[in-house]
Amino acid sequence: MTIQLPGAGGTLRAYEPRTEPLAVAAGASFTSRTVFAAAHVVADPFADVSPDAPAAVDWDATLAFRRHLWAHGLGVAEAMDTAQRGMGLDWTGAAELIRRSAAEARAVGGRIACGVGTDQITGGTLAEIRAAYEEQLALVEDSGAQAVLMASRALAATATGPEDYLEVYGHLLRQATAPVVLHWLGPMFDPALTGYWGTDDLDAATDVFLEIIAAHPDKVDGVKVSLLEAGRETDLRRRLPRGVRCYTGDDFHYPELIAGDAQGFSHALLGVFDPLGPLAAQAVRLLDTGDTAGFRALLDPTVALSRHLFQAPTRFYKTGVVFLAWLAGHQDHFAMVGGLQSARSLPHFARAYELADGLGLFPDPKLAEDRMKTLLALYGVTR
Repeated sequence: MTIQLPGAGGTLRAYEPRTEPLAVAAGASFTSRTVFAAAHVVADPFADVSPDAPAAVDWDATLAFRRHLWAHGLGVAEAMDTAQRGMGLDWTGAAELIRRSAAEARAVGGRIACGVGTDQITGGTLAEIRAAYEEQLALVEDSGAQAVLMASRALAATATGPEDYLEVYGHLLRQATAPVVLHWLGPMFDPALTGYWGTDDLDAATDVFLEIIAAHPDKVDGVKVSLLEAGRETDLRRRLPRGVRCYTGDDFHYPELIAGDAQGFSHALLGVFDPLGPLAAQAVRLLDTGDTAGFRALLDPTVALSRHLFQAPTRFYKTGVVFLAWLAGHQDHFAMVGGLQSARSLPHFARAYELADGLGLFPDPKLAEDRMKTLLALYGVTR
């Protein structure tokens, strides 16, 4: 049995779907690495809302997906970029997501970290930006979750130089009641964050970032770096104070960065571990036993899929993540908050299906095939 998939130039090509999924069992958390999957939200497809209206979320399906990740030993990074923060999910929706997911984490014993930003405002003075951060930090800490201090569009627009970042982040770290994760999100994920840390020079920006950490090492659990430059992350990792972790956010080079070298390794906080969850968990369990070669053999083949999902414009990777969740049966529809299901092309979806199917990611390959055929038919591909 084959399925006709569209390629470049409007052509169709035959693809023979896999018949058996990868056999992966659920399991406990890991011993050698701390691993978070940044999880997506499931839209309510029956809500009568427009793309620019507040998000309508299917809470049952959203929380069920988080239980799926926890069951495989992964932590959940909540209300972050993968959850369409700033791209369909506003602060009101994010706050509700944090409350519900943190409560669910307590109920099942799952690890959770939640994004703290300033998206309840669009701009303002440094004092107003600090206050917005403080409001969100208080909510996350009150929920019992670990805080991830995310990059702020408002701060990027208002700050006049590195000293403004030093002041705002220093203020927040002094207030934090427990060590946080600092998140450096590159402009390929959000163009509004260009020049973060007060400079377009990434070397100079790294120095500012490290200066903030060095001033408050007891308040920084780790840093999450999403610049898609493995060498830069490795260099930063080696310069961190003792006890401060590096959580890779590099969806292009994660196997080598997590495996590490003689001088250290990265932990993980990755959007691509949303669709890769069970397979990623199996790979890290091999790493727990010291089997680095087995870890790489299992995880290296996933990079082609990740690079496809995160291809430019990188910020639309969420569309592919939700598409694969639909094919895998984690939700009953392919609708997204903000109408973002329209952000990728049919050939993009077809290639994502082919790569994911080849990895054995779909628990029910026939269901995935049938849903792919449904999508093809909606686009006019009927043979």
